[in-house]
Amino acid sequence: TLGTSAVVAVSGLIGFVGIIVPHAVRLLAGASYRVIVPLSLLMGASFLIIADIPGRVLQNPSETPIGVVTAFLGAPFFLLLLRTKQGTR
Repeated sequence: TLGTSAVVAVSGLIGFVGIIVPHAVRLLAGASYRVIVPLSLLMGASFLIIADIPGRVLQNPSETPIGVVTAFLGAPFFLLLLRTKQGTR
C-alpha cells in the first residue's frame, strides 16, 4: 500500500489506471499472469489514449486533464468491481 501511494502521488490519477486495468483484464482473461501482464500493458495504453481524446475535444482549445476523464470512466468500473467482490463473500 505504501508503494501504491507513492506511485499515485508521483503520477497523479493516471496511476489509478494501473490499479483498475489489471482487474478488468483478470475478469476477461482469467488468472494466468502470462496473459494478464501483456494484456494489461495493451489495455492500459489503449484506455489512456481513448480517455485522452474526449479530454482534448470537449473544451477545445483548452484541455481537460486526463486524470478527470479517467476518474469519470474508471470510478463506475471500480464501484462495480467492489460490488461483485462483496457479492462473492
